[in-house]
Amino acid sequence: MDVRTPPFRKILIANRGEIACRIMRTARRMGIATVAVYSDADRRALHVEMADEAVHIGPSPAAESYLRIDRIIEAARKTGAEAIHPGFGFLSENPAFVEACEAAGIVFIGPNAHAIALMGDKIRSKQCAREAGVSIVPGHVGEIADAGAAVRIAEEIGYPVMIKASAGGGGKGMRIAHNATEVREGFVAARSEARASFGDERVFIEKFIENPRHVEIQVLADRHGNIIHLGERECSIQRRNQKVVEEAPSPLLDAETRQAMGEQAVRLARAVGYDSAGTVEFVAGQDRRFYFLEMNTRLQVEHPVTELVTGLDLVELMIRIAAGEPLPLRQEDVRLNGWAVETRVYAENPERGFLPSTGRLRRFRPPAEMASAARVVRLDTGVREGDEISMFYDPMIAKLVTWAPDRKTAIEAQADALDAFFIDGIRSNVAFLSAIMESPRFREGRLSTNFIAEEFPEGFAGAPARQDVLDVLVAAAAAMDHLENCRRRRISGQLAGEKVAFSADRVVWFEETREGVPVHVEHESDRLIRVRCGESCERVVEQDWRPGEPVWRGRINGRTVHVQVRRILNGYRLTHRGVTRAMRVYTPREAALAALMPVREAPDTSRQLLCPMPGRVLSIAVKDGQMVKAGEPLCVVEAMKMENILRAERDVIVTAIRIEEGESVSVDQVLMEFDLPS
Repeated sequence: MDVRTPPFRKILIANRGEIACRIMRTARRMGIATVAVYSDADRRALHVEMADEAVHIGPSPAAESYLRIDRIIEAARKTGAEAIHPGFGFLSENPAFVEACEAAGIVFIGPNAHAIALMGDKIRSKQCAREAGVSIVPGHVGEIADAGAAVRIAEEIGYPVMIKASAGGGGKGMRIAHNATEVREGFVAARSEARASFGDERVFIEKFIENPRHVEIQVLADRHGNIIHLGERECSIQRRNQKVVEEAPSPLLDAETRQAMGEQAVRLARAVGYDSAGTVEFVAGQDRRFYFLEMNTRLQVEHPVTELVTGLDLVELMIRIAAGEPLPLRQEDVRLNGWAVETRVYAENPERGFLPSTGRLRRFRPPAEMASAARVVRLDTGVREGDEISMFYDPMIAKLVTWAPDRKTAIEAQADALDAFFIDGIRSNVAFLSAIMESPRFREGRLSTNFIAEEFPEGFAGAPARQDVLDVLVAAAAAMDHLENCRRRRISGQLAGEKVAFSADRVVWFEETREGVPVHVEHESDRLIRVRCGESCERVVEQDWRPGEPVWRGRINGRTVHVQVRRILNGYRLTHRGVTRAMRVYTPREAALAALMPVREAPDTSRQLLCPMPGRVLSIAVKDGQMVKAGEPLCVVEAMKMENILRAERDVIVTAIRIEEGESVSVDQVLMEFDLPS
């Protein structure tokens, strides 16, 4: 593609975070100036710093800033931007925004308003797909008046069913129901989320395909009638209908299914007069039968995996299509090369039910980006160290993407990169993503949208501690302790007499199990040691690490290894391959004494409801003195655009309510107090 003739002089990006930064990188390469818009919360954000110009558009809540069409259009007029790229989310699939751009004489970098409106209405889109000869999921394609009607429809279709917002996307306004009670609750919750997120409370119901896979086709269409597809992405690893891991191509599809799915996607795009980049999503059974879900009329979050396997820049193509240029390639020119895997790094706490985590990024040290014929590591992010993760927006803070010639190597590259990804100040899902990469089921490609629920039925408390992973942690702990001991030997001004001697026999002590692994450390240099565990186990450890660095880098028996490091007294809290262990390095005498120390017990909070995440209280479902059964709702807390129902864990009597509706609450704040029924 010719990057020497930019199709626009200046464009405005009507978005924030990583997607705004990602669009700016392509625009800069094309020689196009960029304008950022920002809210109060984003005044010092990375996308504001990267842009050539920036315009303030309102307070922190999205409804008062990033969703204000009038302010964004005015920002474009004020700065002389010829076009607007909406990114994803916010106004990206709002036909009124497209029409406002056209009325202002500004080019919208995306599809036409008619296609957005048609495909954005999930009910009409299914009707259109049926007419175009695209296979659709059985269900009720029409508006539903109330919860009673929803129950009647669900029972006609047969459980389980999926309740979905007509204007929905991103997992919002979606609920799975297995019985009438869940339909009633899900209908109310889905409508509420849909109203809050999209301003449209309509929902519909369709059959939920059990053990399904989520596979989508990337399409490109210009304004000259040319439409192609760029193969598929598998997005089956989801939690609460929110994608977590994506890859291209899919391990499910064969060439015949890929062609059939691609042809249906192109057929639908042609039927609705589509132009720009878009994605046709399908639900597929394990037998490769597939059914149309919806069409996303925007750039997808997971577009980088398609870019890495095709070598195309989708943002550049969108910009050129919007400028009226024809597609520079035909279907027969599309070639899929290698394999790409993307993980979404979220500001959330997997060990507390994946609840949102906000605060300041005290440390944000992602792995180094690289590109070679054997491996690619790419990071798309909109934050840097010191930034604040706000409660006002989506919790995704980065996308980590790796490419390799084959799936196994791409997964291994992703696992290595996650090991080197250090985040502190907030909780993140990096260890959880590592655990997915290490899952035998994931590596074998036996995926479904039930993967996370089935592989982590009790939630996430760290990856299974395989012996090879524990061996790495022991070797790294011993190596770091050895290096720090070597540095102590060289401290000046020490008392006269014999030099300080450090025992070669150490015990690497696991705090969680209160067990130690005896090791013998043979010194060859500060950076090179041999660690012996027993008679037959020896590891040659070369380290490239300095005390204080958050990631230990080294080679163990010739294999490059990264381990995340957090200091604790007499040791380290180490994370590798999703396994986290508190490890102290003792002399044998110190280890014997440590074994005698009492265990500190956690305080009893069983009679309190503690807030699991920062947010805002939407509603309170109980009153003082009320008897509540296990599983019944207590209150609803909104955080990062999602509504979270907090339920009673056991039968209790409410003795005190410490909150009010509309109140902002913090992590571990006491919301309610209880007595146990006699």
